[in-house]
Amino acid sequence: MAIYKSFPSKDASIYSYYPEKNAGIDEILDLSIYNSIEDKGEVSRILIAFDNLEIQNILTQKIQSSSYKTYLKLYLANSSNIPLDYTIYCHPISGSWNMGTGRTSNIPATTNGVSWKWRFENTGSIFTASSGESTSSYNNVGGGSWYKSNNLISTQSFNYNSNQDIELDVTNIISSSYYNDGFIIKHSNSLEFTTSQPFETKYFSIDTHTIYPPCLEFRWNDFLYSTGSLQQVNNDSIVITVSNNKGEFQEDSVNRFRVNVRDKYPTRVFQITSLYKNNKILPPSSYYAVKDIKTDEFVIDFDTTYTKISSDSSGNYFDLYMSGLEPERYYKILIKSIINDNVIVFEDNNHFKIIR
Repeated sequence: MAIYKSFPSKDASIYSYYPEKNAGIDEILDLSIYNSIEDKGEVSRILIAFDNLEIQNILTQKIQSSSYKTYLKLYLANSSNIPLDYTIYCHPISGSWNMGTGRTSNIPATTNGVSWKWRFENTGSIFTASSGESTSSYNNVGGGSWYKSNNLISTQSFNYNSNQDIELDVTNIISSSYYNDGFIIKHSNSLEFTTSQPFETKYFSIDTHTIYPPCLEFRWNDFLYSTGSLQQVNNDSIVITVSNNKGEFQEDSVNRFRVNVRDKYPTRVFQITSLYKNNKILPPSSYYAVKDIKTDEFVIDFDTTYTKISSDSSGNYFDLYMSGLEPERYYKILIKSIINDNVIVFEDNNHFKIIR
């Protein structure tokens, strides 16, 4: 029921046909197969890295379970001529690199950061491979350097009807000691440097002015279910409210929301307190989600494993890590529950804002 997002410390696209050009602050990350130049296909790849100390803090201080999953997520900005089927590959990068401050549109080219050929700038260290590492070069130089062990490879396959957003399971890489320099994302060897099927897929970078920057998403299950003396609801004629909502939360905070449940039409009984104060509890098959109010898109979708609503003797609750939400935006909470095989979704005025 826990989801925690970490945002990149650096990212960049590298281009085989601009072997010394840096594109570190472009708003777009480019993962494409381009038309041939001089009878050779051309490609672009994505480099992306995260703060190692933050990752360690998440693994040791945030995650309260020995079982967790980590996903590298990038959101599609635009695409063209996508084939019916293709697969992308993700490897941990071998060796350090510098993001730089260039753009692909800069004339003359900016060369103060990573490029197809160089790790840092257009002098010094180039991308080369050592034992246990690999490169896929252009003119025998560059293109990144990465670890090639099978247990350090993450793949994602797409077809024509797929959601084209990237969601790569990088749990094995994160649980190893090979993530320190980040990840390289590339197309398969069978597609790269071919002239038969050029296509473009472009994703939002850390420099985007949208709500879709890349992220590492950590998911773990800390679901607990105890009813205490509370009665579980047995029909969908109920009223749900969310409490402990202060309306504004700091971007690095975590908040425990309480989910209060009562019968819409309580049975008449003899008691001295209001019938409408009789709190009940949702069944274990209950989940939360979070939407961006302006776009009405899910930023945390319902998940049957990682957004389950817990309960204790006081009622239902869930913990929300605000670090994964963009600051200075408004969000709303949704509650879904499956009661007697009926799926019901509650969406009320459970709004809040993230502030810096």
